[in-house]
Amino acid sequence: MCSLARVWRRRFLLSPVPKSEGPGAPAFALFPASEARPFDRIRAGAGAPGLSFLLAASLLLAGCRSAPRDAHTVVFLIQSSPANLDPRVGTDEPSEHIDELLFDGLVQRDAQFHFMPALASSWEQPDARTWIFHLRDGVRFSNGQPLTARDVVWTIESMGVAGGIAGGKGRNGEVISPKAASYASVDSVEARDASTVVFHLKYPDNFLLTNLSTGAIGIVPYGSGREFWRDPAGTGPFRFVRQRIDQDVVVERNPLSWSIEPKIERVRFAVIPDAITESLELEKGSGDVEVNSLPMDALPVLAKRANLVVDDTSGTEIQYLAFNTRDPVLKDVRVRQAIACAIDRNLIIRTLWRGHAHVALSLLPSTHWAWTGDVEHYDYDPARAEQLLDAAGYRRGANGIRLQLTMKTSTDERARLLAAVLQQQLAAVGIALDLRSNEFATFYSDVVRGAFQMYSLYWIGGNEQPDIFSYVFSSARFPPNGANRGRYANPELDALLSDASQSPDVNRRRADYVEAQQILARDLPAINLWYLDTVVVYNKRLSNVIPSPSGKYTFLETAELRE
Repeated sequence: MCSLARVWRRRFLLSPVPKSEGPGAPAFALFPASEARPFDRIRAGAGAPGLSFLLAASLLLAGCRSAPRDAHTVVFLIQSSPANLDPRVGTDEPSEHIDELLFDGLVQRDAQFHFMPALASSWEQPDARTWIFHLRDGVRFSNGQPLTARDVVWTIESMGVAGGIAGGKGRNGEVISPKAASYASVDSVEARDASTVVFHLKYPDNFLLTNLSTGAIGIVPYGSGREFWRDPAGTGPFRFVRQRIDQDVVVERNPLSWSIEPKIERVRFAVIPDAITESLELEKGSGDVEVNSLPMDALPVLAKRANLVVDDTSGTEIQYLAFNTRDPVLKDVRVRQAIACAIDRNLIIRTLWRGHAHVALSLLPSTHWAWTGDVEHYDYDPARAEQLLDAAGYRRGANGIRLQLTMKTSTDERARLLAAVLQQQLAAVGIALDLRSNEFATFYSDVVRGAFQMYSLYWIGGNEQPDIFSYVFSSARFPPNGANRGRYANPELDALLSDASQSPDVNRRRADYVEAQQILARDLPAINLWYLDTVVVYNKRLSNVIPSPSGKYTFLETAELRE
């Protein structure tokens, strides 16, 4: 960074925003494990001041010169260093997104979240508690070691998952894995021969394939222990070169990849912890690409730069507003429905999100095979909100106030801005909303304990599979056993979700999930606010950049670099 920019940065630096719900909490999660994998996170990005800061920064760039760079290397800007590049261990956003380039699961998912072959060329389920996977021929890890069934068994066993193994012995866990609980249904794993793996389950588990998919897990070589993260070897399209904590991670094209040969030779993931420096690096050309880490106000400025492209696609990340359903006021569904009618979501999307979001009707993405839009809608309708509040017995007092509620939020600027907007919109229908803002650890602790009336957070990744409904709304999933923080309970919903988790009939499962979505839209234990777009800013020396709805880095597998 040039000297003028350094001076400016010292004066106007925006504080970095936390990337996850708490220490070790994931930004990207696929499975209903434990509270250690809560699925939701704080989204990066500063608030309204970002635009003026970027305008000031652009004036300084005229005097800045880019440092010499490797023409064959893409510089990918990320806000934090991966915590652990062992795919059995890392659950933070950078770890999972980079791991997905280095490792493969047994299966992968298409755009509608149906399963497709990956390391397993085929599989069958002879009964409800047995899954048989047939591995591809000729697959090798990046270190040259051939992939066999023994590696798959080791990957699962090393997390302390399976007890007795046919033809071997169970292990107590070579690694300490927060993902282990996702495989609680697994009784044993058998390497029937070099290319056949058999999973024996304790009980039927329709989510086993999800938990064996690329992104959820990566198969590692036999014998990989706790230090594997230092020099990981996978079967993915890229291979690991080096990691310098809090500085960078370097990967390069894997010549042994079975799936695809990337056009890009090398990628350097440079850790840039604040949005202002990221913007400067992109404008100078010393950074090539970033995903979802810049404030919305920065995007129009960067879009005007001749060397940059700002591209977005409809995303799967969802923001929600949750209620404590045991609260004396909020336990009345009419109050919750009134709040939904009082929120002008389209206005908030146009202003706070600069149009980079879409109204959500369900936790599931609208492209999901189990999604339905045939649910009760809560469009912006203040008159309906007032009618519902009247019916609930909350009439306006002499001061115009019907009732008083408190919303807890973190100190993240965008979270506080949203809370302030909701405060204004609810006031219009007679609800006085008090705002309580705390640093993230305190805020999240209160959320988990149920010490709130209302709060808002995001789900990312976890809402791409339908067990999110059980994890968030089943009466068996109160913390610490899940994320039903609002203590919502509905026996009818519990029965539907239980049936869906075990039924082998996909049509029956979809019917269960459709009815579950309709119940949740009626009872409204939480409001699905909007899906956030995936926004990628990249240098024009890159081409064929196709943003992923999930914010993944997988576009690097097909992108090209003009040298």
